[in-house]
Amino acid sequence: MNSHADIDALKGRIEQLTLEHRDLDDIIARISQTTPHDELQVQRLKKRKLFVKDQITALERQLTPDIPA
Repeated sequence: MNSHADIDALKGRIEQLTLEHRDLDDIIARISQTTPHDELQVQRLKKRKLFVKDQITALERQLTPDIPA
């Protein structure tokens, strides 16, 4: 079982990643509105955003207790 400190650390990291995910979304939207825009840069930001989302999901799974079937 995770200790209280571990759970708080996981929640803090999830919060940081959520903010990064939101910031990436804003940056992608701003860049996409400019004409012309750097499609390679947008692609890289989208990949980073997906990676961050995957990290959030993995950390959230650690917070969810295992429930026997």
